[in-house]
Amino acid sequence: MSHRQYDRIETPESLIASLRDMLGDRLSTAAAVLEQHGKDESWHAASPPDAVVFATSTEEVAKVVTLCAEHNVPIVPFGTGSSLEGHVAALRGGICIDLSRMDAILEVNNEDLDCRVQAGVTREQLNDHLRDTGLFFPIDPGANASIGGMTATRASGTNAVRYGTMRDNVLNLTVVTPDGKIIKTANRARKSSAGYDLTRLFVGSEGTLGVITEIALKLYGIPEAMSAAVCAFPSVDAAVDTTILTIQAGIPVARIEFLDEMQIRAINNYSKTDHKEAPTLFFEFHGTEAGVKEQAEFVQSVAEEFGAEAFQWATRQEDRNKLWAARHKAYYASLQLEPGKAGMPTDVCVPISKLAEAIRETRADCDASPLTCTTVGHVGDGNFHTLILLDPEDPAQMAEAKRLHDRMVERALKLGGTCTGEHGIGYGKLDFMEAEHGPDTIALMRAIKSAIDPKGLMNPGKLIPGL
Repeated sequence: MSHRQYDRIETPESLIASLRDMLGDRLSTAAAVLEQHGKDESWHAASPPDAVVFATSTEEVAKVVTLCAEHNVPIVPFGTGSSLEGHVAALRGGICIDLSRMDAILEVNNEDLDCRVQAGVTREQLNDHLRDTGLFFPIDPGANASIGGMTATRASGTNAVRYGTMRDNVLNLTVVTPDGKIIKTANRARKSSAGYDLTRLFVGSEGTLGVITEIALKLYGIPEAMSAAVCAFPSVDAAVDTTILTIQAGIPVARIEFLDEMQIRAINNYSKTDHKEAPTLFFEFHGTEAGVKEQAEFVQSVAEEFGAEAFQWATRQEDRNKLWAARHKAYYASLQLEPGKAGMPTDVCVPISKLAEAIRETRADCDASPLTCTTVGHVGDGNFHTLILLDPEDPAQMAEAKRLHDRMVERALKLGGTCTGEHGIGYGKLDFMEAEHGPDTIALMRAIKSAIDPKGLMNPGKLIPGL
C-alpha cells in the first residue's frame, strides 16, 4: 500500500513533437491536465504522465501506441479517473491516452439484446440512450464510470447479485495491443468454444495488456415492475443473516446493500435522509408485478424473523432514485464526517457463508481504532467495503489505516475470499497478490504479460508484482 518509487522513463521531445503533429491541440502538456490524469479518486498520491493525448478513434490509438512502442515510452489508458487503487498513476512517466472523447454508441441490436460502444461511453450515457428501447445495461459501480474503465477493472456494483459483473456481460472487445495492432477478441455470439477466451483475458487486465477501445455488451429488458425497500436491524449479524438466507433460498433479488450505523449517519447528514441509525439493508426487486410481490413478501418475512423493523417501501421511480442516489453518495457522505480528511477505501469479497464473520470482526477492529470508519457492502455476493478516514500526512494515522486494511484483507483470504471484489489491484493492492494466488500462479501471470507486452510499456507498475 505504499507509493512505490519507480524510475521514470524519459519521454523524448521527438515523440512529443510527432504526437503534436498528428493530434494538434488534442495533445496536452499543461501541468493541470497532467496532474488530473495522474490521480484517481482515492487517497493515492498523484504521478502525472509527461503528456496526455485525447484520442478519437481506434486507429488513432493504434498510431499513438505504435509511436510509443518505437520510442520505448510507457502508455497509461485513462477513462474518467474514478478508480480507487492508483490505476491511472503514471508511475514511470510516459503518455496517457485519454479515451473520453471516444464516446459513440456504435450499434444497438434490440432483437439480440446487445450493443457495441466506444470505450469512453459512460454507463449513465448508455442507459440514457437505451431508455426508449425498453432495454438497459445493469452494471452499476456507483460512479459514472466509462465502459472501457469498467471493463479494464472488471467492475461490478449494486446489481451484481442478479446480473453479474463486467466479466459476465462483455461479449467481445476491440483492443490495441502493445505493438499497435488492432484485434477483436470474439464475435457477437453469446457463447463460443473457439480457442482461448481472449475477451476474459482483457476484462480485468487494468490496461496492462493493451488499450480497450470498443466493447460489445449484453443488454437486458427493463423489468415490468421494480420495488425498493429499506429495513433497519438490531445488529450486523441480523442484517447479514437475512442476506444469507435470502440468497440460499434462491430469491432473485436485484440488489441487497448493507450499510452500518456510521454509514447511515453519514448519508443522513449528507443526503438529508432520515433513516434510523442502525445496521440497515437496502433491497431492490425486479420482475413481474406478481414476482416482485412474492420476492418482497418472502424477504420481509425473513427479515422479521431476525428482528428487523417494518420495511419502508419505495415503488415510484422518483422514490427509488432518491434512495439509491443516497447509497451511491456514501463515499462522499463519509468524507463529510471529518472534513479535510482523505478516505482509504477497502474492498474484499468472501464466500457468503463467511460474510457475517468477516463484517463482524472488521467492525470490531474499526470500533477499537481511533480512526473513523464506515462500512457498506454489496452483501448479496459477499462483497463489502470499509472506508477509513485519515490524514495522509500523519504517519501514525497512515500506519493505523494500513493495519486495519491489512487485517481486513488477511481475514478475507483466510476465509477463502479475495483482496478485491471489484476495485481491482492497480498498485494499491500489489502487496496481496502473491498471498492470494501463490508464486506459481503469479509466475504464469508474468509470463502472459511478458508474451503480450515484452517491453513492459502498458501501464507499468500495476496488477502484477515486479512488473
